[in-house]
Amino acid sequence: MNTETRLGFFAGLGAFFIWGSLPLYIRLMQHIGAADLLAHRVVWSIPTALMFIAIAANWRDVRTALKWDKLKWLLISGALIGSNWGCYIWAVNAGRTMEASLGYYINPLVNVIFGMIFFSERLRPAQWGAVSIAAIGVAIMTVAFGQVPWVALFLCVTFACYSLIRKQVAIDSRAGFLMEVLLLAPVALAWLAWLSRQPDAQVFGNGGWDVALLMAAGPITSVPLILFALSARRLKLSTIGMMQYIGPTLQFLIAVLVFREPFGWTHAAAFGFIWTALAIFTADSVMGDAKARRLARAARVS
Repeated sequence: MNTETRLGFFAGLGAFFIWGSLPLYIRLMQHIGAADLLAHRVVWSIPTALMFIAIAANWRDVRTALKWDKLKWLLISGALIGSNWGCYIWAVNAGRTMEASLGYYINPLVNVIFGMIFFSERLRPAQWGAVSIAAIGVAIMTVAFGQVPWVALFLCVTFACYSLIRKQVAIDSRAGFLMEVLLLAPVALAWLAWLSRQPDAQVFGNGGWDVALLMAAGPITSVPLILFALSARRLKLSTIGMMQYIGPTLQFLIAVLVFREPFGWTHAAAFGFIWTALAIFTADSVMGDAKARRLARAARVS
């Protein structure tokens, strides 16, 4: 593992551990409306991103991000991640953290499909099997919830599309993130301005600790995204997909053990199919990577 790959690995590890613990923060701020908390996440991410850029002294990348060929894609990625944040906050406060975790369990398999569509990556038979088994799990979850698990599917697709764009846009992760939140900022500030004019408005919650916790939404939001973007540029899509199991596993455990969300036999069956699919996919990926390394060594020797 070279230096760049090692940096990508540890950056990804940090990102997914923070994301996995995020439901605890959101539930702590449950008395703040989902749209209000989303607006604060956007606004307070700006100074955090600026601080990271100042420390690295990479203002040149910010100027590069302002070029239209980059900016147009960052506008799309910003809209995707903003909608993803909003849906996730709502889901946690609505007692649907488990369904949200399902979305992030499915996400690695969607990354594989995207790799096939956009990067001409061929799926091996075991990978096709994993995707099919995961589809059965989603179908069972549809029965368990009594409806299509739209929260899981929305989170999964928006984040997969976000990952795809950030992998393709050749821009520093910090500069790219700054542009994303700056593009979202006008909407966020307009929402907070509207909120401040409402009767009994509490833009900063109950004051005191709420002010500090809302300001903390900046680093809580920006640090894992910047770390993720660092890893996305340095690791293969399949490697990122395997690492993404960390986040939903933590979310799932928090949903069941801390939030005490219902978990019956139907849920167990659905997650069993998803976990089986991920186990097959992981084993196949590990064996495939090992085979590729052996072939590469043999080619060098010959």
